[in-house]
Amino acid sequence: MIPSRTSQIAGVIGRFADGGPILVQAASGLTPEAASARPGPGAWSPAEVIAHIVDTDLVLADRMKRLIAEDSPTLQAFDENAWIERLGSNEMPPEEAATLLAANRTWMTRVLRRLDEADFARAGTHTVAGRVTLAEALAKAVNHMDHHLKFLYAKRAKLGLAIYPRYAGNPGF
Repeated sequence: MIPSRTSQIAGVIGRFADGGPILVQAASGLTPEAASARPGPGAWSPAEVIAHIVDTDLVLADRMKRLIAEDSPTLQAFDENAWIERLGSNEMPPEEAATLLAANRTWMTRVLRRLDEADFARAGTHTVAGRVTLAEALAKAVNHMDHHLKFLYAKRAKLGLAIYPRYAGNPGF
């Protein structure tokens, strides 16, 4: 049986909601030295990966709000590397950042769960990617965090701080 569009949307919203506690767990127990270390894969430290996840999530939440509330909004792109470099991301406390994401996702989940199915077809224009619907922005938020969690878990393992990996598609143990 193929799930209805409504149940598919509800499933993605559930995955979105699961992301807050998942990032809180993934960011926990990092000393300041471990958080700012730069083991592979990638050039960013665990603190920078977490800051990037949070920064992007806040931008995506803003885009989703615009898609819900405004007619055909323009959705501004941003330079992720400039944000990491210029915003002092390596010095930000990972657990504080994760708590911010969890609170934002709790808030946005409330907003998303009150919408009608038709609202998820509302669209705007991204300055680089072109047309984007609310459903696509929501899916991007879920997938973006899961993508970067892989790097964070690998960095933790290289630092001798491995934890069981959790993702929004599979939040349990």
